[in-house]
Amino acid sequence: MAPLGFRTMPEMIGRVDRLDPRNVDHHWKAKGLDFSSILHNPNVPRKVGRRCLVAQDHGLASALDHKLIDLAQDAIENQTPVDFKMPIRNIHRTVGTMLSGEIAKKHGSAGLPDDTVKFHFTGSAGQSFGAFLAKGVTLTLEGDANDYTGKGLSGGKIIVYPPRTSTFVSEENIIVGNVVLYGATGGETFFNGMAGERFCVRNSGATAVVESVGDHGCEYMTKGLAVILGRCGRNFGAGMSGGIAFVLDEDGEFQSTSCNTASVDLEPVTDPVDMQAVRALIEKHLNYTGSARAQWILDNWENMLPKFVKVFPHEYKRVLNVPRKGAAVARELAAKGMRPFELAAFAGVEGR
Repeated sequence: MAPLGFRTMPEMIGRVDRLDPRNVDHHWKAKGLDFSSILHNPNVPRKVGRRCLVAQDHGLASALDHKLIDLAQDAIENQTPVDFKMPIRNIHRTVGTMLSGEIAKKHGSAGLPDDTVKFHFTGSAGQSFGAFLAKGVTLTLEGDANDYTGKGLSGGKIIVYPPRTSTFVSEENIIVGNVVLYGATGGETFFNGMAGERFCVRNSGATAVVESVGDHGCEYMTKGLAVILGRCGRNFGAGMSGGIAFVLDEDGEFQSTSCNTASVDLEPVTDPVDMQAVRALIEKHLNYTGSARAQWILDNWENMLPKFVKVFPHEYKRVLNVPRKGAAVARELAAKGMRPFELAAFAGVEGR
């Protein structure tokens, strides 16, 4: 810095006149590059700043979580259950995150017993509602939530349902935004409505029930459980390497129009354990959200159960030492005399 004539880093900002460009005329690829627009030093008035001169206000001093922390003090300190109701607006972002930080300081990753801290909101929540929510905290929202709901969910519970007076069809209307449960590691969520794109992207342990989802559902999911009670957008399960998804495929078009089968197998739900798990989650979804669709599915369970599809990642099967669907088909065809090079199209790599 000193040889260039600068004493501090701020003094260097914008001083492109002190740059010494290298001559690259001899290089066949670099000689055609023109950085003159990037390195142009505009003539600006002295009052116009070239660097950050005013500290950014992130609004943390007015965050709703300060109120939540105050109300939950008895629970944080003594594990005494608390339950409060209040309105929420979309200017309230990352609601529950600072509260979860206080719980983590006191109790670590173990958090609190389930439902120790309960907040019931009404209105529209801003981005990242319930992000990194700690175990023992339950956030219930009567209204809707924005993108990144449940991002990094860490053991907490999030319940979102439309206003009780609403008349629209829940599975056809957005209730939570895009990239819901991104990178979640634990906890439960129940959404009585449609989620946007990239639902459960990189989910790594959370359990989720939702009425329907947009494109790229369960993308890159590595662990956890998702139950989808309606339609899915395109490219479902792309890069999914772990966890399980159960999708209600009423029209039988899930495989042909919605699912990316490059890394997953689609199977019928025939295992009694799977049947029980799916039904139990739908019952919880009904209990928490009052979902009319969940009620209808349970009322018609014998007819609806065969329409559920189990999305089972290849890599998860390999870890569990479960034969691939394609490998099983290949063995049947081999028994009928199909030649090895023909079997490759069905089997892929055995055990993957």
